[in-house]
Amino acid sequence: MARIAVIGAGMGAMATAARLAVAGHRVTVYERSATYGGAVGRFERDGFVFDTGPGLLHLPAVYRDLFVKTGKRPLEECAEPVQVDPSARHLLADGTDVTLPNASRGGVATVLDQAFGAGAGERWSGVLGRARSAWDATRRPLLEEPLWPDWQVLARDPYPALRGSGLLRRRPPTLAEVARRELGGPLATLLEAMVLGHGVDPRTAPASAVVLPYMEQTFGSWYVRGGIRELATAVYERCRERKVEFCFGAPVREVLERDGRAAGVLLADGTRAEADAVVCGADPRGLLVPLLPGSLPWPGGAVVPRTEALSRTTLFLALRGPRPPDTAHRTVVHSPGARPVTVLRPDDPATRPDADHEAVTVSAVCTASGVPAEELLAAAGRAVAGLRERLLWQEARTPADVAEATGAAGGAVPPPALAGADGRMLYPANATALPGLYLAGGWAHPGGGLAHAGMTGALVAGLIVEGAGFRGSR
Repeated sequence: MARIAVIGAGMGAMATAARLAVAGHRVTVYERSATYGGAVGRFERDGFVFDTGPGLLHLPAVYRDLFVKTGKRPLEECAEPVQVDPSARHLLADGTDVTLPNASRGGVATVLDQAFGAGAGERWSGVLGRARSAWDATRRPLLEEPLWPDWQVLARDPYPALRGSGLLRRRPPTLAEVARRELGGPLATLLEAMVLGHGVDPRTAPASAVVLPYMEQTFGSWYVRGGIRELATAVYERCRERKVEFCFGAPVREVLERDGRAAGVLLADGTRAEADAVVCGADPRGLLVPLLPGSLPWPGGAVVPRTEALSRTTLFLALRGPRPPDTAHRTVVHSPGARPVTVLRPDDPATRPDADHEAVTVSAVCTASGVPAEELLAAAGRAVAGLRERLLWQEARTPADVAEATGAAGGAVPPPALAGADGRMLYPANATALPGLYLAGGWAHPGGGLAHAGMTGALVAGLIVEGAGFRGSR
């Protein structure tokens, strides 16, 4: 039985801790804040409840597998994931209102034909069909296996651009170029908004970013009753069931090294915690770079990503009046010359004080400078009838608040890893240049997002339990 020190109590770190504990290791988690979950937090006021991080889950199979592998009770007995249907309502800048069904390729095609004319659904299905080719080519190396030593293979974009589109040129196309050439018009707007919703800028992202809307359309969008924070609580409780120890309010200053390998952690208060292996589930740029200057195995030899992660500005709205029947859980509002704004209106009694009130979350992907609250409120007004008259109070969460909660510089929210773009959207390998030191969570392979961060748990645990020869689950 080895002693394992885990830095951070985010989703990837806790997924790693649970898997290592069930393998018989003694695991202690050191978390700088007062609670678990990392970016998956909660804000409560006057009986209203809001998720401060992601509001929806994709690829729930990742967490189903975690619960199957770490205990007797499955995910559905510990949390209540439910499919969101419709998947999303889109209010376009020209006033067009399009509601897309959840996890239904044929249903989406039919809706698009009705909204934009015959052939629109076929063009959309063509792009998503080519996205499947990219997904099939990258699913294992980007999600289910440790980062290959010859990661340069993943620097090539696997998306098969449509012949005759003008995109087969020396420079691989960006996602925005694919959207414009292969779809055009409002369909391009929809595709770009879906990609941006994952924190990926379509103007600079490789064409392989089409796997993100493909993943949504194929595996569906899911909500957890009580909010996504309930998923974090379920993972935390599973860790406690497996005898994982948590130390909150315990920031780690550095990783200890002895005889050329990780030997524990040094806490900010000077406490030394010895360990046989260390797992860093936090942003490694601030913690590990002083320890290992230039040696983190980031693709391209850099110790910071060559594509800077974006952040989010979020507005929590407490509304008087009930949620109208048949309201879409998620509405994306498109405005001329402005970023898309996502409005979440869950049909969940746990998020409001009573049936005569409604909790609404409004957010937009942005840079560290954030988005004015008035801009978000104006966009939300298009999705929520009588918004300003119903508004009791609002609470803003800026990129600076995200930085305070997660420790990530600039409030950056890491997006999923993607193939292509010369490898600049890949992340450090889970095993580092220092033996005994591993990386988990959204800042390690295979990147951010609930599903991707959760996958790091399986990868890191596999590397520690089975050794460097671990190649992923089959």
